[in-house]
Amino acid sequence: MRYSCCDERRREAVRNHPTLNGIDFLEVIDHSAPTEADRQRKLELHFVKPLGTLTLAPANIRIEGGERVTTFHVLSVVAGGGPSADVLTVEVDQPGDFSTYRLRVVTDALNDAVPPGIDPHLATIEFSFKVECPSPFDCASQQICPTVPEPASVIDYLAKDYASFRRVMLDRMSALMPQWKERSPADLGVMLVEALAYTADQLSYQQDAVATEAYLGTARRRVSVRRHARLMDYYVSEGCNARTWVHVQVSADVVRVDPADPAIPIGTKLTTRIQGQLTAIADDPRVYERGEIIFETMEPLQSLFADHNELRFYSWSDERCCLPTGAISATLAGHHPALTPGMILLFEEVIGPETGSSSDADPTRRHVVRLDRVVATATGGGPLTDPVTNQLITDITWHQEDALPFPLCLSAATSTGYRDAVSVARGNLVLADHGVTLAGEELGAVPEPFLFMPRSKEADRCALSTREPVPPRFRPSLSKGPLAHVGPAYDHVNSARAALQWDLRAVQPSISLTGINGTETTIWTARRDLLNSGAEADEYVVEVDNDGSGAIRFGDDVHGRRPETGTAFTAQYRVGNGRAGNIGADSLVHIARAIPEITLVRNPLPAVGGQDPESLQDVRQRAPVAYRVQERAVTEADYAEVTERRADVQRAAATFRWTGSWHTVFVTVDREGGAGLSDEFETDIRAHVERYRMAGHDVEIDGPQFVSLEIDLHVCVGSDHFRSDVERELLGVLSNRDLPDGRQGLFHPDRWTFGQPVYLSAIYGAAHQVTGVESVEVRTFQRQGVPETTGLDGGRLDMAALEIPRLDNDRNFPEHGRLTITLGGGK
Repeated sequence: MRYSCCDERRREAVRNHPTLNGIDFLEVIDHSAPTEADRQRKLELHFVKPLGTLTLAPANIRIEGGERVTTFHVLSVVAGGGPSADVLTVEVDQPGDFSTYRLRVVTDALNDAVPPGIDPHLATIEFSFKVECPSPFDCASQQICPTVPEPASVIDYLAKDYASFRRVMLDRMSALMPQWKERSPADLGVMLVEALAYTADQLSYQQDAVATEAYLGTARRRVSVRRHARLMDYYVSEGCNARTWVHVQVSADVVRVDPADPAIPIGTKLTTRIQGQLTAIADDPRVYERGEIIFETMEPLQSLFADHNELRFYSWSDERCCLPTGAISATLAGHHPALTPGMILLFEEVIGPETGSSSDADPTRRHVVRLDRVVATATGGGPLTDPVTNQLITDITWHQEDALPFPLCLSAATSTGYRDAVSVARGNLVLADHGVTLAGEELGAVPEPFLFMPRSKEADRCALSTREPVPPRFRPSLSKGPLAHVGPAYDHVNSARAALQWDLRAVQPSISLTGINGTETTIWTARRDLLNSGAEADEYVVEVDNDGSGAIRFGDDVHGRRPETGTAFTAQYRVGNGRAGNIGADSLVHIARAIPEITLVRNPLPAVGGQDPESLQDVRQRAPVAYRVQERAVTEADYAEVTERRADVQRAAATFRWTGSWHTVFVTVDREGGAGLSDEFETDIRAHVERYRMAGHDVEIDGPQFVSLEIDLHVCVGSDHFRSDVERELLGVLSNRDLPDGRQGLFHPDRWTFGQPVYLSAIYGAAHQVTGVESVEVRTFQRQGVPETTGLDGGRLDMAALEIPRLDNDRNFPEHGRLTITLGGGK
């Protein structure tokens, strides 16, 4: 019997034997034959060693096999026919077919035994006459050892726990070994059965857990729900930490020139009250990790100025003054050259305007602004002064979005007398957010692979193969939680209001991961997912589980790079997340900074923005419908809807127009407060719509078409009311302004939008709300200067799709609408 072996050592053994010889290989003379008739008729039989005294005749050669040609006659056998003495040339009468033949060396024509001097194992060789015929296949044969499938075992699928597995195995062993009847727990066989039953119980639980986590409706782990939701284009919110403005009061200036060494660097810790501690505490966890809520500064504060502890407003020798709602400029008393554009100021009421007591100050009368313009120097180069009193002053202007949301009282006649500085401004403000940084946590190193892929059963078992390792699973976990998720950093180009407002889609985990492999150091970047990460991207995902702990998941060399074996990782991350950081005003009182000049630390405004992670139940309800959100503007309504997603857009309308070569989308924007379209705002809107714009559409931004109205009222005033008072109230309720009591006039821009008709009944209703009005007669109700558009008969004035009614009643701009009121009766 011949074995199928990958490594043949028999030839070497025969070559070293003193007497035995054998066949090494056989060569068919085909294209190199001298004549066409000789092709495939001569066989060069190469032996392992020179033939020497070994003599073989035609009777010693037998050729067997074939399909069409099965009988051969050996014409001659010539020793030494090849280039060396170990070749025997065999000539046959005809070539064979395409089958595989077998050449055997026998004793003679009647005796099939192997002749003396020939190794029985090397006395036979298989060959083909057509070896030189063209073929697209490799001539080397593949050694494939097919496996015979065994009959499948009978599996009891009802066995799912320890007891049932133990029973099934004991029953099977009783069937296989009837003589074994031991059931004592101390028996070795019973012990092995129980150990296997325990392991099977664990595997069964894992199978059930995998099946449970495979569906969004049944998954229990947050990681599984998060992955299912992402496949439906839904981002699960992991919450966000809170942030607030912090005011630092100093007894003397702390000026730092070197930007690398600010007075308060990024990451300076601030904590709630700790009993027995001063304002400035040591940066030692043993001091502030006692259950206190910890914040850290998000930006550096280069210098601290004692002059900015309290900045008083200058009222130009007037008394009982206030800054009205919507104010964006003021004058400060004194010369403050350290104030610069981009700085943050706090406006705060510090004295009750009624009683004059600091305890009666309204804590809701606090507002933070970002300075746009500071004028502290006169034209000649000296300090800016009041030309009447020669008192030093500083003019400031702040961002339009930081306009005062309420009137701010500056001075008042209180019950204890006239009091100045009812409200003051404060500087030395820095932005801080919830969380504490943990630096240098070792996450371990990527282990060596210990599992390898098995060889395929269809592969050539003799082919040289390398062991393909199975990449080890390396998903290190963070030791502490919850991991802080923070919004984008604040840019001082924007308003102070923007520092406390951000899109939850821009929230990122606060973690920095460093990988060290030998002498190579790599900084890895956190991403929300790896679906858009390239194979070489040094990116990872932090997956937060139910208990708030975070685990690091790397890529697979397809979506994100897989870290190399031996890479050691170190994490720096922050702990602190959710609504726990939404602390009240004046809660932060300590700073971990050894600066003796610091006398007071406080957050004048409550912290905002802290949100808990989205619950799994909410994800199950929202994720299946997330894909229904339109993220591509196709129709006119789509363009209007995506434009209205901006908070500063009251309403938008879109129209398609053919401009000669393609369609252009004209987006008409109605801003809050009736504000116009500035170049900056138009650029922002265009950039916002660009992400939704469909290819082939151009986008143009324009303003609405305002329709000026002309209204004439005749009002009868009650006998016990003054006509002037009633007229003043009527002009207020029918104006386009914000009224002192917080109401809006009937024609306030925020109450009107595209295509909204003006009803005559609304005018009657607003006028009759005024005390002292007995009757109202509308004599004119039309578009300004267009009498044929009167709406007195129909009771309404209709507007086109892009038209907005307007009635400013401004004498400087009479073309913006006119309101005429005539009064009768009264006093």
